[in-house]
Amino acid sequence: MPAGLSVHVGLNSVDPAAYGGWDGRLLACENDARDMAAVARAAGFEPTVLLTPEGTVDRVTAELRKAAGRLDDGDILLFTYSGHGGQVPDEEGDEPDALDETLVLFDRQFLDDELHREFRRFSPGVRIFCLLDCCHSGTATEAASQSGGEGGAAVRVMPAVRQQQLFERDREFYQELQRELRKNGVDGEPGTLLISACQDDQFALDGRVNGAFTEALLRVWDAGAFSGAYRDFHRAIRERLPRTQVPNLHTTGSPSPEFLGQKPFTV
Repeated sequence: MPAGLSVHVGLNSVDPAAYGGWDGRLLACENDARDMAAVARAAGFEPTVLLTPEGTVDRVTAELRKAAGRLDDGDILLFTYSGHGGQVPDEEGDEPDALDETLVLFDRQFLDDELHREFRRFSPGVRIFCLLDCCHSGTATEAASQSGGEGGAAVRVMPAVRQQQLFERDREFYQELQRELRKNGVDGEPGTLLISACQDDQFALDGRVNGAFTEALLRVWDAGAFSGAYRDFHRAIRERLPRTQVPNLHTTGSPSPEFLGQKPFTV
């Protein structure tokens, strides 16, 4: 019988010492992580939840590598992230928009290529389902000025000026990391399906209880009453959100037709 493991990361703030005094305060990201873990548990996954100070690069990569060591062909990983998204210049040249999308983890930004590298550690036959409720997340499993959201809601993005300041401070670190990541091969890559909160050039709204994307997802899921496949799930979530925040469906590797045709969260 297939096994399912899940990792849920929710950051309501980041370490100001790592981000030049900015704490990135948000309201609903920890709730998102807890609620997605509840969905996963009910579907038969074994969940791990990392909240705010636990959401460091080392802890996230450690949990993903632990899961990679346990899951085999036919099994499934669910990874969810709620927090800020960011972008850093891609000075190694493999991104069409010349930007690497990032997850703004507690201690530093985690490049999309880093997340992709961790997913490549899994056996090629493992199904990987990724949900990202953050800004700039449209292709954030791949190798602008901040403004308020609708009704004044906060957006899950690091301010552009802060992003630029931090990149200038850490330029050598990110350049070396980008060069290192480009050296990794992609042989035997597992099929990964991402549904993200928005496109790479858009912002994702925070909320009082859940982020706008996670709230829409939970309503569509309806405690498991939803009966469509992944593309139907994405379409139904998209219909609940404004045109300023359009969820993306993106695949890497070669997810099998059987995987794509399953009901979401099927172990």
